Amino acid sequence: MSGRPADTVSALVDAAVGEVAATGFDGLTIRGVARRAGVSPATAYTYFASKEHLLTEVFWRRLAALDEPQPGRRQPVAGRVADAVRDVALLVADEPELAAGVTTALLAHDSDVQVLRDRIGAAISARVATAIGPDPDPSALQILTFTFIGALLSAGMGYATYAGLPDVMATAADKMLGGRR
Repeated sequence: MSGRPADTVSALVDAAVGEVAATGFDGLTIRGVARRAGVSPATAYTYFASKEHLLTEVFWRRLAALDEPQPGRRQPVAGRVADAVRDVALLVADEPELAAGVTTALLAHDSDVQVLRDRIGAAISARVATAIGPDPDPSALQILTFTFIGALLSAGMGYATYAGLPDVMATAADKMLGGRR
């Protein structure tokens, strides 16, 4: 997407962040986001079928904008995994209403959300795979990816802190892979 449609989508994504901060997830509507972005509701609905779709897009764009992890090979795998997920864990850490909204949105039964959820899962898995190193064991990669996704969910529900997730992942990687380098 480029040109005017891309600008419109970016305006809606940016407006969603401000709107959810002001209204919380329960008060968030596509109409409110459209008003904040200066576009018609019909235009907003052209790009986003639901508030869940819109908030999942917010998270996806932030994740996609992160630099790829550059793990140091001299560092133990647990530290590399922690470093690889740190930026992801902190994407919404300082925005409690957005964090709660994204947590709910990612669980929606919506085909547009599913597409983005698959992208998000693949990106997280790729970060973990990079941290583990060449030819990661598929089972270990899956378990560590699921652990991180579960940890994100726990933080979004208030049972953990986003800032603490890298340490959780370091412990999980150490338990799973030992002191491997």
